[in-house]
Amino acid sequence: MFDDPQQLAPTPGRELALDGAVSKAQELLRHSLAQNTRRAYAADWRHFSSWCQANHRIPLPALPETVALYLTSLSEGHKASTLTRRMSAISQAHQAAGFDSPTQAPVVRQLMKGIRRTLGTAQTGKSPVKVEHLRTIIAGLDPERTLDVRDRALILIGFAGAFRRSELVGLDVEDLEFNENGLVVHLRRSKTDPEGQGRKVGIPYGSTPATCPVRAFEAWVAVLQTNEGPLFRAVDRHGRVHNTRLTPQSVALVVKKLIAKRASPATTPATRCALALPPRRRPPGSQNAPSWPKPATGRSTPCASTSARDRFSLKMPRQK
Repeated sequence: MFDDPQQLAPTPGRELALDGAVSKAQELLRHSLAQNTRRAYAADWRHFSSWCQANHRIPLPALPETVALYLTSLSEGHKASTLTRRMSAISQAHQAAGFDSPTQAPVVRQLMKGIRRTLGTAQTGKSPVKVEHLRTIIAGLDPERTLDVRDRALILIGFAGAFRRSELVGLDVEDLEFNENGLVVHLRRSKTDPEGQGRKVGIPYGSTPATCPVRAFEAWVAVLQTNEGPLFRAVDRHGRVHNTRLTPQSVALVVKKLIAKRASPATTPATRCALALPPRRRPPGSQNAPSWPKPATGRSTPCASTSARDRFSLKMPRQK
């Protein structure tokens, strides 16, 4: 339902000349939602359908009372944000099938208001990752080993720009350029910019070579020996660089691997830490000018701020 829109399904007797237009329209409808959103909605809809089947309820079209009972059954073990997303999936499914959404009914809206008041809607805060954490993470990376050169650039550029994993793996070599201040990264598309307006992010030289993202990028590009194509690529165990672009999941695996190598046996299970550094400042001039981060006292790599859960983040060990 969320992966194959049927609003423009073929109609008997339709002109053959419209076949291509209908196919194109269906493809554009699929792109109206991000892939991760479609995947989450599809999973949520399967969960709701299974619940309805187990409780002898009709999922489509669902009665408002059915949705209210479903949300009530989930309120004990789920966050309010999860229930809100489940409601969105149910609403999208009904609209795609041409039905009114039961989630707009007063009984459902009042129920969700009570759930939010009971469970709360506050997001869990994340501790900031500091430069000493970066030094710990990248300590021991061999500057002569191809995989380590890539991982160093991945870690340092990710933190310096406060980029999401999806933004990092979407970068091409030609999206980065040097100037007297350091590096300018052209983000062509991101989660908050699905229509591809684009923005430029300035990354200055770090005062310490070991944690300088610009120097790390230079070293990685020297290994790539190309001026185009994916920036962060797969590297096999023999050090051969492939043309395959990394995925957001592979970035998470790289980070977890580096953390596991540096974790002390005396530490407790890891807790997730997201970047929390000073805000960017935009210099006067063109709106297309890159936003350069304000220098931060005591940090060798000035970075931008972020509080989004899906941004480049790490699980740092918590010391006893």
